[in-house]
Amino acid sequence: MIPYWHAPSFKLGPLELNPFNVFVAAGILLAARLLTKQAEREGLDPNPLADFAMWGVAAGMLFGHWVHLFFYHPEEMSKSPFQILRFWDGLSSFGGLLGGILAAVVFFRVKKLRFNDYADSFALGVAPGWAVARLGCFAVHDHPGKLTDFFLAVQFPNGNRHDLGFYDAIVLFAITGLLYALRDMPKMKGRLLPLLALLYAASRFSLDFLRATDLSYVDARYFGLTPAQYGCLLLVAYGLWGLLRKQAPSASSQKPSAPQGRVETAR
Repeated sequence: MIPYWHAPSFKLGPLELNPFNVFVAAGILLAARLLTKQAEREGLDPNPLADFAMWGVAAGMLFGHWVHLFFYHPEEMSKSPFQILRFWDGLSSFGGLLGGILAAVVFFRVKKLRFNDYADSFALGVAPGWAVARLGCFAVHDHPGKLTDFFLAVQFPNGNRHDLGFYDAIVLFAITGLLYALRDMPKMKGRLLPLLALLYAASRFSLDFLRATDLSYVDARYFGLTPAQYGCLLLVAYGLWGLLRKQAPSASSQKPSAPQGRVETAR
């Protein structure tokens, strides 16, 4: 079993940095960096991605908190009438994903850009960034699972349990390796993001059945499923649609080639 260890918080002047926030910030920075690097690698203009980053993170944080508040733990609304604005007080990763998707739809439409041109870049940036952010969940053990004797279980104070943050990180790192292995395959061009959606949805839907139900603070269930499991159904639909549909030529592949013939040197 894995020993239970809760990473400490750090004081930085008036600010208190806890391990969850540090890993989430590191994941966001990693995702943004890899996203722009992959766009450059594919011959796309990375500048729109830098402009989108702020809007994507802001929407992700806000929607992540709202999904946590309204769907996972609606009882927290009784804390304060301003709880809806306390976006740092509880986050749902699926809510963050929803916010990022909505921000991307609006941003790319306003900028008159095709999101599909950047879809592979998003997949290759989001997967590893999300994996690092999930290590923050593992560091604070905020997704305890059912009691178990599985060898990767964590020795929680109240017994050996699955740690869903840890499992999620393992899955996302594995998916990241697969995506990078497939990124140069011609048949996978434009299909990496649907593949990410399909693989993650399948794993997350299964893993959520391992979440604890015997503790005082547990995720809400609707007809026996968590909110994330319903979100997984939408990801499966998108993944299947994206993998099966005919791919349009990307913007980088439509750039005119240099004219053939004699080339004179400048004098």
